Amino acid sequence: MAYRPKDTQERILHRLKIARGHLDKVISMVENDEYCIDVLHQSQAVQSALKQTDAVILENHLKSCVADSFKRGNREEAVKEVMEVFEKYD
Repeated sequence: MAYRPKDTQERILHRLKIARGHLDKVISMVENDEYCIDVLHQSQAVQSALKQTDAVILENHLKSCVADSFKRGNREEAVKEVMEVFEKYD
């Protein structure tokens, strides 16, 4: 289980709810056959909200889990784990 301070968890949930709102709007726009460029703009808003969420999650992970791993001498394993996240979707 990961450690997330209450305020960090609230920030993550807030950003995810923003992304969900944008995604709901994209779905509605497609269903209503709205102008493609407008749909793309809204889709980009979803992606931006998710990227911001990822940044908060990563920051928390680095400050807590990775820092703890470094203290325990598991530096290589911690670095490898983080790098695999970024390599997975390239």
